[in-house]
Amino acid sequence: MRAERVFAYGAAAGLLGDLLLGDPRRGHPVAAFGRAAGAVERVLWRDHRGWGALHTAVCAGAAVALGAAAARAVRPSPAASVALTAAATWAVVGGTSLASEARAVGRALQAGDVEAARERLPHLCGRDPQALDADGIARAVVESVAENTSDAVVGALVWGAVGGVPGLLGFRAVNTLDAMVGHKSPRHRRYGWASARLDDLAGWPGARLTAVLAAAAGGNPRGAVRAWRADAAKHPSPNAGPVEASFAGALGVRLGGTLSYGGRVEHRPVLGGAAGRAVRVDDIDRAVRLSRRVSWLALGVCAGARLLWKRGRTS
Repeated sequence: MRAERVFAYGAAAGLLGDLLLGDPRRGHPVAAFGRAAGAVERVLWRDHRGWGALHTAVCAGAAVALGAAAARAVRPSPAASVALTAAATWAVVGGTSLASEARAVGRALQAGDVEAARERLPHLCGRDPQALDADGIARAVVESVAENTSDAVVGALVWGAVGGVPGLLGFRAVNTLDAMVGHKSPRHRRYGWASARLDDLAGWPGARLTAVLAAAAGGNPRGAVRAWRADAAKHPSPNAGPVEASFAGALGVRLGGTLSYGGRVEHRPVLGGAAGRAVRVDDIDRAVRLSRRVSWLALGVCAGARLLWKRGRTS
C-alpha cells in the first residue's frame, strides 16, 4: 500500500476514533509528553533564549525521532502502518474534547449558572473567568473553539500529510511546548521564545487552511473572507488572527475586544465588527458544528493533496 493511502486511511480512522472515543481520562500520550518536557525544563532552565532553544530542540526532536522510528519499524506491513497512523492521529487531535468542553460551558450558561461556567472555562483557555460575565464567557468559548480547531485538529492533519507519523507527533510536540513555555511570564519570556516562534511557524499553514475552510463551510463565505481581510492582521497572533476572524465572519458575530489573562488586561481589536453582532450562548453550538465541518473537510483536503502530490512525482 502506498504511503499516501496509508495516511488517508489511518488519519480517517484516527479522526473517527477521536469522534467516538475522545481523549482518555488517564494516560494520554500528550500528557506523558508534557511531563517529560517538564522534566527536561527542570534540568535545562536558564533565563536565556539559547537554553530555551535547546529545550525545544530536545523535546520536539525526540517526538519526531520516535515517530520516525515507529514508522520505519512497521513499514513492511501496510496494516500496521495504517494502525500506527490511526493511533498517532487519535493521540494528537483533540476535536471531541474541544467540543465537549465548549458545550459543557454552553449548557451551564443556558441554565443560568454563570459560576459553573466560570469553573469550566479554564479547561478551554487561559482567560480570567471571574473577569467575565455570561456574554464574555460565551465569546471566549467561541474564540477558543476557533483557535483550537486549527491547533488541535487541522494543523496536525496538515503536518501528517507532509511528514506522516513524525509530522503528526512533531506538530503536537511543538504546540504543547508553546502552551507550556511559550507565554510571556517572567520565567518564560526568554526561555520560551524559541517554542513560541516555532509554534507560529508550524501553525501557519494549518491556520490558513482552517480560515479558508471556515469561510467555505460557515454559510457566509463573503462575510468570512471580508472579516479575514479586514481584521486578521490586527490580531497579535499571526495564526489566531485569520482563524478567529474567519469564524467571526462565518458565524456573523464579533470576537476580540477587552480580555484578561493572569491579571493582565489586553485590549484587542474587534474581529468581524463590520457586520457582526455580539456573541450569544447559542453561538457556542454553532461554532462547534462549524469546527466539526472544518475538521472533516481538512482531512479530505490533506489526504487529497498528498495523493495528488505523490501522483505528480511519479508521473
